[in-house]
Amino acid sequence: MEEMVLKSTIHVAQIEELSDTEQALVRSAIAATDRSYAVYSHFHVGAAVLLENGETVVGCNQENISYPAGICAERAAIYAAGAKFPDTPIEMIAIAAKNGKGELQEYPISPCGICRQVMTETETRFHRSLHILLYGTKKIYVINGIQALMPLSFTEF
Repeated sequence: MEEMVLKSTIHVAQIEELSDTEQALVRSAIAATDRSYAVYSHFHVGAAVLLENGETVVGCNQENISYPAGICAERAAIYAAGAKFPDTPIEMIAIAAKNGKGELQEYPISPCGICRQVMTETETRFHRSLHILLYGTKKIYVINGIQALMPLSFTEF
């Protein structure tokens, strides 16, 4: 049996180490957490995407008592960007979360599998890697490309 080793490179930063553009996108994601509808989990997530045309589009998680009917912040932002600017590539996404007490998470959260797959499809669609910023008050993960989070993704066949 052959062994295959998969490695990911994730940079760890503080907010002041980010570019002005990255910091602004993170602030947009943080602000979006206040608009989430998370009455069941009390876990508020915000996402912001920066498009090639300079536009920023935000999304936040929206829950429903019928759990499959909800949507994550990442997908809300990506799909809203696609609805408003269907042919404009997404360059960057920032994600932030607050707990049930309304406090920002100290350490970054990671997108769920469905959101990772949507990010994979976004990269495939526009033939470019996403610059991903996962925000936590103590650390920010800076990731160049979804492959670092989902190395064995489902792609077109």
